[in-house]
Parts: sequence; C-alpha cells; structure tokens
Amino acid sequence: MDAAEIAALKDRIKLIRERRPTVAKLLEKPDLGSLRVDVNQALEEIDELLYEFDQTFGTES
Repeated sequence: MDAAEIAALKDRIKLIRERRPTVAKLLEKPDLGSLRVDVNQALEEIDELLYEFDQTFGTES
C-alpha cells in the first residue's frame, strides 16, 4: 500500500468510527424485532475491524 491508499483507508475508518454510535442507537428501539441480532452482529464486526485497524496502524487516526 502506498501513502495515498493508507490515507484513504484511514479516512474510511474514521467515518466508520464516527457512524458506529448511530448503529448502536438502533438497539434502543423497542420495535427492532429479529433485526436486533443483525445490529448486534454489525456492532461486533465494526468493533473487530476497528480493533484490528488500531493494532495494525495505531490509534492516531
């Protein structure tokens, strides 16, 4: 990966980090039904992605 690709990746990760709370707020909705499982799965995958990104590139992004 060159510097431009890394910068683009960091920008995408920043957006994911910023939007995660919006996904988490979905869990507050009482009428979520069976989608609650999918929202939980999405949050777990987001958290794993962010963790792995931070392990690879550090947390400065």
